[in-house]
Amino acid sequence: MRVVQKKLPPTTKMTIPLKVALGNIFLIVNVFVWYIYASAILRDAVDNTSFTYFEKLCCDIVLFLSIVVSMLLSASLVSNLTRRKYFVLTWTFTGVLSSLGLMLLESATIGIMPFFIFLVGISFGLGLPLYMADFANITRTENRARWGSATILSMFFGTFALGFMMPTNLFLSALMLAAWRLLGLVILFIIKDPLEDVKIGKSYSLILLFKDRSVLLYLIPWTVFSMINYLVWPIGNKIQGENFATFSALLSNVIAGIFAPVAGFIADNFGRKRILILGFILFGIGYAVLGINPFNIYAWYFYTLIDGIAWGIFYVIFWFTIWGDLAHERTSEKYYAVGILPYVLSGFLRVTLGPFIVNTVSEYAIFSFAAFFLFLAVIPLMFAPETLPEKTLRERELRSYIERAKRIREKFTKGQ
Repeated sequence: MRVVQKKLPPTTKMTIPLKVALGNIFLIVNVFVWYIYASAILRDAVDNTSFTYFEKLCCDIVLFLSIVVSMLLSASLVSNLTRRKYFVLTWTFTGVLSSLGLMLLESATIGIMPFFIFLVGISFGLGLPLYMADFANITRTENRARWGSATILSMFFGTFALGFMMPTNLFLSALMLAAWRLLGLVILFIIKDPLEDVKIGKSYSLILLFKDRSVLLYLIPWTVFSMINYLVWPIGNKIQGENFATFSALLSNVIAGIFAPVAGFIADNFGRKRILILGFILFGIGYAVLGINPFNIYAWYFYTLIDGIAWGIFYVIFWFTIWGDLAHERTSEKYYAVGILPYVLSGFLRVTLGPFIVNTVSEYAIFSFAAFFLFLAVIPLMFAPETLPEKTLRERELRSYIERAKRIREKFTKGQ
């Protein structure tokens, strides 16, 4: 009797089915890149209106709350669903509609502007925890950081690529964003939802996360960094001018994209804590240098280099890796929702409190305090558990030792 073996689908080097891996990367990239440009269009529209300061502040609050509430709400509800395809389809169509709604921003009044902002907010936050949970479930702890770095690198390429194609006309820009979001819908039909029929993990409440010591020991440093980084960044506009600040941010992102794969490799081979502590130390050094002479252009170039390297680390660990590690056998939607909150909060503080602090506090004092608090933020990490399994660390150390021993043996063998 002839036995016919079923041909397995092609896989990546990380033992993930190639179609699922590429599809999940694109879906995450699709949402983040879409939000970068949609929020930028919203920001320009609000800035160009005749709204009062209080009305503009209300718009910022609506965007912040719509993202936060939609993420936390969906993370609490979606984790209880076994078939979530219709939810994802509805969310994607909402993103398409909110993109088309951007066409009306030029004539929007204070009565209708918050509605468009609300649509953009939920189009970003509502399904994001689900996509991140997909990411955690199709990776293993041993390769999660490497795959996260691949996603980060793809995200930067997607941002630059869409930026080159993005027209200056608002109407065409809205159509471009709608088409970009529709691409995510096409990918969904191709790969389907990789977690559509997944077995639901252990149930837990959001409050339990904030009582989890391991979560807090990683969340507190991430929150402190996010608040400090985006509160002091507007100083670059004030000291060196908007053109230099834009160039510096672009260069920093390029460096972060280049260093992200390095960070992913180190995190998967030597652990998350070591490289995270290195990132905080680098940022502390960068702010310390600026604190000595914030008006020196070379100090800003040095900071840009340090900023890019450290962000390459933080993007990989704090966006993609650590929350999936901490979830263990639980569903990870709530972990990722909580983990993304500091990033959303930092963006809100940058446009609200950032300009106020820049105009009221000395540049020397800001950078000195920033360096001090960043060094303090390392302390919780000292007590945080290493999420890369001890067995994996020991196996890789042993493998490295064996390889070195083989090279030494070959060297002496050739000498004889």
